[in-house]
Amino acid sequence: MNIGKIISVEYDKFRVKLFHTTKNSTVSLNGQIYYFGNIGSFLKTQNATGDSIICEVVAVLDHSTESKMFSSYNLDSARELVIKPIGTLSKSNEFFMGVGIFPSIYNDVAIVTIDDIKHILSPNKIVSEDKKLDGVHDSIEIGTSKNMINYKINLNINKLFNIHTAVLGNSGSGKSNTIAHILQEVYRKEGNHADGAKAVLFDVNGEYYKAFSSDLSPNITTIFYKPNIVEKNKTQFFLPYYLMNLDEWLAFLMASERTQKPFWDRVLQECFKFYKIFNVTDIESSDAKQFVNYIKWKVRNILLHIISQVESDTVKMTAAKGAISQIKTTYAEFKGEIDENLQKDLLNYLNVCNSLCVISFGSNNDSLSDALPNFIKGEQTHHVNISPRYDRGNITGYNTDISVKSSATSFEQIDELLAIETDSKKLQAGEYFDYRFLKTAVDLVLLEEEARGNSRIREFTSTMLSRLDFFLYNSECDFMRLTEQLYSNENDFLDKAFGISPTNKTNQLIIVDSSEVGTDVLELMTSVVSRMIFDYRKKKQGDDRRKQPVHLILDEAHRYIKKDAEYILKENIFERIAREGRKFSLYLLISSQRPSELSSTVLSQCGNYIIHRIQNEIDMKYIYSVLPYFSDDYTTKIKQSVPGESLIFGNCVPMPLQVKIHRANPDPNSENCDISKEWFNFKDKTRIDNTVEV
Repeated sequence: MNIGKIISVEYDKFRVKLFHTTKNSTVSLNGQIYYFGNIGSFLKTQNATGDSIICEVVAVLDHSTESKMFSSYNLDSARELVIKPIGTLSKSNEFFMGVGIFPSIYNDVAIVTIDDIKHILSPNKIVSEDKKLDGVHDSIEIGTSKNMINYKINLNINKLFNIHTAVLGNSGSGKSNTIAHILQEVYRKEGNHADGAKAVLFDVNGEYYKAFSSDLSPNITTIFYKPNIVEKNKTQFFLPYYLMNLDEWLAFLMASERTQKPFWDRVLQECFKFYKIFNVTDIESSDAKQFVNYIKWKVRNILLHIISQVESDTVKMTAAKGAISQIKTTYAEFKGEIDENLQKDLLNYLNVCNSLCVISFGSNNDSLSDALPNFIKGEQTHHVNISPRYDRGNITGYNTDISVKSSATSFEQIDELLAIETDSKKLQAGEYFDYRFLKTAVDLVLLEEEARGNSRIREFTSTMLSRLDFFLYNSECDFMRLTEQLYSNENDFLDKAFGISPTNKTNQLIIVDSSEVGTDVLELMTSVVSRMIFDYRKKKQGDDRRKQPVHLILDEAHRYIKKDAEYILKENIFERIAREGRKFSLYLLISSQRPSELSSTVLSQCGNYIIHRIQNEIDMKYIYSVLPYFSDDYTTKIKQSVPGESLIFGNCVPMPLQVKIHRANPDPNSENCDISKEWFNFKDKTRIDNTVEV
C-alpha cells in the first residue's frame, strides 16, 4: 500500500510527502496493523530496476501551509517524512545492506509488510501464518522489534555463535538479562545433547545462579563453581598453581620480563627438585640422601663463586659465612623429617664450611680454596675430617684429612655425578611440584646470585617476593594452593573441572562465581583457564577443529581485558583468542558497562553487537572509533534506549534492529535495591497509592 511520494533524494536521506488521503499513521492490511508514521518504522520505495529500497523513518514533519505545487500528484497533505535508506530487497527477495541504484523523485513510497520483513530477516524460511518457521534449532527468539511493533525477532544461531559477540551498556541497562535469556533459549531447546553446546561463564558479580538453577533441557548439566568459599549448591573451585606456565607466574608476581624471568625460572626448577628428591614417606629412603648430597654440592658451588671474586679475603669470608648461616636456617625447616645420620652429616658439613672461613690478619690463607676440591669423592666414598692449623696459638687454617672412616665431626664426600644428575631434572609444563618449597628455592637462588657478585639481587626482586608472600599466605589465593596433586595435567583439569575432552559428556554450562576475588586474582584466574582451553583447542586437527565448540562468556570484561593498560599478563590471552580463536571454534561473548576501557583489539574482532543504553560520551566515542560501520544515528538510538532495549547489528541480523529483549525467566540476580522499601516500614497503604513518582 502506497502512502506518499518521494519529493527529495539525497545520498543519505529522502523526503516523502504523504498523500492527503493518508489521514492516520496506521494502516490495516490483511488483518495486520502497520505503524508507519512513528520514528524508527520501516517504509520502502522502488528504483528503476524494480528492487525495493528499505528505509527507516528518522523525522516526521508537519507543514501548516499547504503547497499548491504538489497538487497534481495528490500531494497536498501538510505532513512529510524524512527516511533513511538501509538496504535493498531485490526482486528475487534477497536482501543486502546499502543502495546501488537510488530511486527517482516522485517515486511511490509504500508500507513494508510482514512478508517483506520475513524475506529480510528469515530468508528462505517463509511459511504460512498458521505454521512455525522451519528449522526450530536454527534460531532463538531474542525479543520484539521496536520498528515493527509486536514483531518477534529471531537470531540465527549459527551467525550469532560462530563469531565473537559484544554485549555493551550502562549498569542497569539489561546486559545480564540479555545474556541469561540467550543462554536459556539455547539450553531449553529440544534436542540438546550431552556433548553439544559448551559455555564457560565467568560471573564477576555472582548473579547468574538464579537464572540457571532450574528449567533447562534434561540433557544439560550445569555446574556452579566458587573459589575459596563453600556455598550451598556451589562446588569449590580450584585452580592449581602448578598448571600456571612461567609467563603466568611472572605476571602474577609482577616480575620484570627481562631481568626477573631467569631468576623465577630457576626458583621453579629448584622447587621442583626439592619436591622430587624430598617428597618421601620413608625417612630411610635414598632420596633423602640425594637431597643432602645436592644441598652440599650447591653450597660448595656457592663458596667457589665467592672465593673467585676479586674482593679481599675479609669480604669473601664474611659473604661465605652469611651464605652458610642462611643455608643453616633453611636446613632447619627440614630437620626432623630426614634420617638422623643424614641430619648430622649435613650439619657437620655446614659447620666445617663455616670453620674454613677463618680470617687471620685479614687473610684466609687459602684454607677454604684448598679444602673445597677434597669435598668431591673419587672412585669410592670417603669422609672428610678437618683439623685446625695453629701459628703462635692462633688458628691460621685447617688441614683436610680424607679417610674411609667417619668421626664425630666428619662428613661424607659429595657425589658430584649424582648431584649433576639431580640438577638435570627439569620441571615440565603442568607438572606437579609442592609450593611449600618455594621459599627455600628462593633463598638458595638468591644465595647463588649474591655469590656471583649480584649484590643487589634482593633489591631487584623485592616486589616479586612480596607478591610471592601474597600467594603463600593470603586467603584470597586459597583456591590456588593445593597440598596434593588434584589434577595430573592441564587436560585432566579441563576434563574433570570443565568437561572439556573428547569423551566427557558432562558440564555443558559452567558458571564460575568470581565475585569475591580481587582484580589481580580475577585476571589471573580467567586468563589461565582461557589459555588452557585455547591450548587444548589449538591441538585439534582437521574436522575436529569444528567439533565441540567452546564459548567463553566474560562478564564485566573491562576488568581483565583492558585498553592501553599494563596487563599483569604481558600478552592478554583474550586478545589472542579474539584474533585466532575462531579458527579453533573457541569464541568470546564479552559483556561490559565501560566499552572505553575495553581492549580495542577484542572489541574490533567482534562480529555481533548487542548495545543497550549508553549515555557516557567517552564510551560512545570509543565505540564509534573502533567499529568501522558504526554510524551517527546509532549513537542517538543507543542514548535513547530504555532498560531492556538494545540495538543489534552485525552478522546475526541482516540490518541493524532495535529490539526489546525478552525478560529472562528466571532472571539473573541483578535488580537494583528498592531503597524506600528497605528504609521505611509503610503501614498506610493510602499514602503509598497516592505517591507520585518523578
